[in-house]
Amino acid sequence: MPEEPPSRTARWTGSPWTWIPSLYFGQGLPYVTVMVLSVVFYKNLGVPNTAIALYTSWLYLPWVIKPLWSPVVDLLGTKRSWVYLLQGVVGAAFALLALTVPGSSFFRYTLAMFWLIAFASATHDIAADGFYLLALTEQRQAAFVGLRSAFYRAAMIAGQGGLVLMAGKLAERTGDPRRAWMAVFGLLAALFLSLFAWHRFVLPRPAVDRPAEEGRGLFTGFMETFRTFFARRDLALTLGFLLTFRLGEAQAIKMVTPFLLDPAAKGGLGLSTAQVGLAYGTVGMLALTAGGLAGGFMISRMGLKRWLWPMTLAVHVPNLAFVLLAIFRPTGLATIASAIAFEQFGYGFGFTAYIMFMVMIADGAHKTAHYAIATGFMALGMMLPGMASGWIQERLGYLNFFIWVCCATLPSILLTAFLRIDPAFGRRGPA
Repeated sequence: MPEEPPSRTARWTGSPWTWIPSLYFGQGLPYVTVMVLSVVFYKNLGVPNTAIALYTSWLYLPWVIKPLWSPVVDLLGTKRSWVYLLQGVVGAAFALLALTVPGSSFFRYTLAMFWLIAFASATHDIAADGFYLLALTEQRQAAFVGLRSAFYRAAMIAGQGGLVLMAGKLAERTGDPRRAWMAVFGLLAALFLSLFAWHRFVLPRPAVDRPAEEGRGLFTGFMETFRTFFARRDLALTLGFLLTFRLGEAQAIKMVTPFLLDPAAKGGLGLSTAQVGLAYGTVGMLALTAGGLAGGFMISRMGLKRWLWPMTLAVHVPNLAFVLLAIFRPTGLATIASAIAFEQFGYGFGFTAYIMFMVMIADGAHKTAHYAIATGFMALGMMLPGMASGWIQERLGYLNFFIWVCCATLPSILLTAFLRIDPAFGRRGPA
């Protein structure tokens, strides 16, 4: 009888509960810091909207191009070592970020630190997801996928809600937003240095987690994944949909926080940083999570084809909530939070269809690599429109800007009509 492969025999016997929650909480925090907290931070320190949108949108680039260096993670070292070492890099970068906040050239140096965090985080995503697949059997992967998703979402809420709320309260108490953000970034530095120490000790050591030995074969396979992805007959339609589905959101997400923070004289709602953390970062993220759970349930019951149109509209139509907020400019926090929750629930519900579409087009021999390529185009579709959003907003004003955001959703609605979806796909989950 042949010996069982090491992928089935050399598994760590400890509980995944000791490392999966901290691994995926640590995966989510750098992303939300770079994508969301950076916007609030620069707005608090008086950076113009045009500069905020342009430079923070560039920070998407590491997630756009991460498929290009993913083979390096396979060739050099183990996934385990990549995970905890990159967490140490992120922790050190957060410490440097905190130290650069008080300087007169803070914008230049803090932006450099955000770039370092972004590249380390994107590479950490590759290593962490790969380690998850190596350290668990297929059955346990399925059993713990909900847990990893829950803690990734918890990181979103902790960052976009809790940390923004903390920065706002500290700024109100000290009267100095720089000191407040130094404390936030210092806390993140301590957290990631703790994760470095924890995961260096607790992560399992699966026998299959080792460097790839055949570099030439890996390179050939790497090139083959790109060739097969771009050989699709429906390539133009697929890329068009991937790039335009979030065209409206890519612009809105950069300007929602400035809109909430700016005073009425500038067309904003005049909320404090702490109120933004509560309404947008906490209530909004909880609604987004609930929408995502509902969307996944509906697709599992009736398939992607049945829900594609309702979910596409669920993503785009609720953008009208920001148009109404810009028209009426309510002062009650409950009213504003309710409008944000409505928009975020719709987005979370509908975004599930987009994720399942990427899963569908990635199906095949190179599923993991094709999905990574699809997520790269998704990030590109967020980066490029976001770069111009501040310039557009400053010329149109908030009301006309959000009307423009609604118009920007039309291309993806049009392309949805041409997509071909297998009626059975997603009904019982992807294969």
